[in-house]
Amino acid sequence: MELKILNAVKYVGGTVLTIGITIFLIGLFVSGYSILTPIGIGTVIGSVFIFLMGVFLVATEEMVEKTYKGKRIVPIKGE
Repeated sequence: MELKILNAVKYVGGTVLTIGITIFLIGLFVSGYSILTPIGIGTVIGSVFIFLMGVFLVATEEMVEKTYKGKRIVPIKGE
């Protein structure tokens, strides 16, 4: 399960990162509209955020699965 989530996050983050870099470069060099530059920067930062949240999700899921659960303590009803 973790590998599926990690692959999905990797591809989505990479795609959004590529789109963001493209928009940034178009706004910086090609286009006369300077509004595209901050949109590209925001898209790049968003893709990094998506990737980090996905990696965090996979890491926490793996830690929860591999944690030692210990013995269950059953309370005594006589007291």
